[in-house]
Amino acid sequence: MTPKVPNVILNNGKLMPALGLGTWKSKPGEVTQAVKDAIDAGYRHLDCALYYLNEEEVGAGIKAKINEGVVKREDLFITSKLWCNLMRPDLVEKTIKRSLGYLGVDYLDLYLIHWPTAFKQGDVYTPTGPDGKTIYGDVDYVDTWKAFEEIHKKGLAKSIGVSNFNKRQLTRIVENATIKPVTNQVECHPYLNQKKLTAFCKSLDIVVTAYSPLGSPDRPWAKPDDPILVKEPKILEIAAKYKKSPAQVILRYLHQLGVVPVPKSVTKSRIAENIDIFDFELAASDVAVLDTFHCNGRVCQHSEGAGHPEHPFENDEY
Repeated sequence: MTPKVPNVILNNGKLMPALGLGTWKSKPGEVTQAVKDAIDAGYRHLDCALYYLNEEEVGAGIKAKINEGVVKREDLFITSKLWCNLMRPDLVEKTIKRSLGYLGVDYLDLYLIHWPTAFKQGDVYTPTGPDGKTIYGDVDYVDTWKAFEEIHKKGLAKSIGVSNFNKRQLTRIVENATIKPVTNQVECHPYLNQKKLTAFCKSLDIVVTAYSPLGSPDRPWAKPDDPILVKEPKILEIAAKYKKSPAQVILRYLHQLGVVPVPKSVTKSRIAENIDIFDFELAASDVAVLDTFHCNGRVCQHSEGAGHPEHPFENDEY
């Protein structure tokens, strides 16, 4: 029996499943099958982005399951994101339509500004100069947001939000918006539990979506001696107590913190395991143990935007 995933209610009244499938780093040859396996396992929330270079393959998986009659389009919650080189307001509608074409759908359930840092606008995702450094653009994310409000009004995105925005940047969006973001998608796991940012977002009625919820152990820049969350002895102990896997314990912890994790996997058994977290609850004492892992251990530094005046992690507490 496939697990029933509860929904969270967004500030516009729409529903978002409380757990989704992440597709960052999923190779084009593997991600179609992963999407099919995920839908079969009960996932209805798919987290995508133009920058992941695999939206066509994600779309093939979606199409296969709709054609089989397993799901209808309206059963799915599909997210995509606008990359840094495409933030100029006149590029936003063209770019969402590109993602819609790749994914094979008429609308997105959620469209996000991927980062607050605009790069030089054009066809190259991360344009660099002769020195190898990223060439930045001068687009203000508030202007990008105004274009997001327009695509929302046109029905191309049912909900709109941001990703990797800090407190100051989110405040600025809200102060200048006529439509408030429904979510802020950020890196979140026990090494970086984002409690301050989550509390701030909650005060604005903005849901936090958690990417890399297992600490992204497969990130390309990981070093051999980096700690690995699912191998932490205390987490293994808690997992044994509940007869669950370490990954299930971590995802359940995030769920109890009130965030929406989107774990990435292309392994059928892990995809099924990751969604099976709604039949147990961690005791307060175990949540307290998981809280002790927080060390501001960020793995996604956005190094290509490191010198940008709007780099979200440089000068702000959270």
